[in-house]
Amino acid sequence: MGICLSARIKAEKPSHIGVNSQHVSSDGNDMNINSSKISSTPVPSTPRTEGEILQPSNLKSFSFSDLKTATRNFRPDSVLGEGEFGSVFKGWIDENSHTAAKPGTGKIIAVKRLNQGSYQGLREWLAEVNYLGQFSHPNLVKLIGYCLENDYRLLVYEFMPRGSLENHLFRRGSYFQPLSWSLRLKVALGAAKGLAFLHTSDVQVIYRDFRTSSILLDSDYNAKLSDFGLAKDWPTGEQSHVSTSVIATYGYGDPEYLATGHLTAKSDVYSYGVVLLEILSGRRAIDRNRPFGEHKLVEWSKPYLANKRKIHRVIDNRLEGQYTMDAAKKVAGLALRCISLEPTLRPKMKEIVKELEQLQDLDNRDNNNSKTWCW
Repeated sequence: MGICLSARIKAEKPSHIGVNSQHVSSDGNDMNINSSKISSTPVPSTPRTEGEILQPSNLKSFSFSDLKTATRNFRPDSVLGEGEFGSVFKGWIDENSHTAAKPGTGKIIAVKRLNQGSYQGLREWLAEVNYLGQFSHPNLVKLIGYCLENDYRLLVYEFMPRGSLENHLFRRGSYFQPLSWSLRLKVALGAAKGLAFLHTSDVQVIYRDFRTSSILLDSDYNAKLSDFGLAKDWPTGEQSHVSTSVIATYGYGDPEYLATGHLTAKSDVYSYGVVLLEILSGRRAIDRNRPFGEHKLVEWSKPYLANKRKIHRVIDNRLEGQYTMDAAKKVAGLALRCISLEPTLRPKMKEIVKELEQLQDLDNRDNNNSKTWCW
């Protein structure tokens, strides 16, 4: 979707909404999409008040009536996705005035409407405005504006026509064709650039809940990160980590963070490694439908990733004939380093970007020449 903000939005049909099916609490228990999140410690207060966040914002302030008209009165057939804190609707606005436009004309937008009375939803609403209102980057989804009127809280995002990476990797059907090797590299690189930007910007941020459903794709398959509701500011001063409540999507969480509540940039790197494995394998991080011993992607794949002769067992068989084994080994090795149990052994996101850029350059050259396949 254009955006998919809630970290817990469940898509009911092909959309661009971020999907987060399960979370895990500090005790390791699964939490389904309709459950409330469990925290190991009290949730810290929002760094800035609503007024402080919105007052200097360069975001467009929409009226509720305009967004109501833009989404055709929030009609059910306009719903792109639903989550525990709100629904996301497809709408149309005039390209210049940003006022409501007739369906099929003007600019397509994604409008997230927060359920009234949701305290946690309000916190995430504010976090979205706080971070996306400050940032502008090709690999971050664009927040166009918001509506703050009476008890209504809405967010307006750019529409991402190709939806989430999760849908393209795991859904079957004519709408979602298997992503090619080259496109997977492109998406992996774009997502890495988004995280690297967050880790090195003036206002450094730890994303905290990175997953395939939070990576959205535009018409050219450029990857953009969404769902900033759980993001955290970088540690300050001499602090090496942020102590916070343990909330993570099941299967993506850094083991150290899950065990201690100590959140660092290397927590994002671990989650990125899981996503890179999903991209490489075409398997979900957690899949109870797989045979026994293959439910958890990280545990199942590690022995193969470390053995150059067995890496092919991890690679999505739909990619056969599209890559060289040298390239596959490099991606597998990068993923293995990212999911290391020792955080200090994980690379920095900017190093990951550099390695993937080199791989993409090699892939582009291979596509322009006859490939020599290594099987």
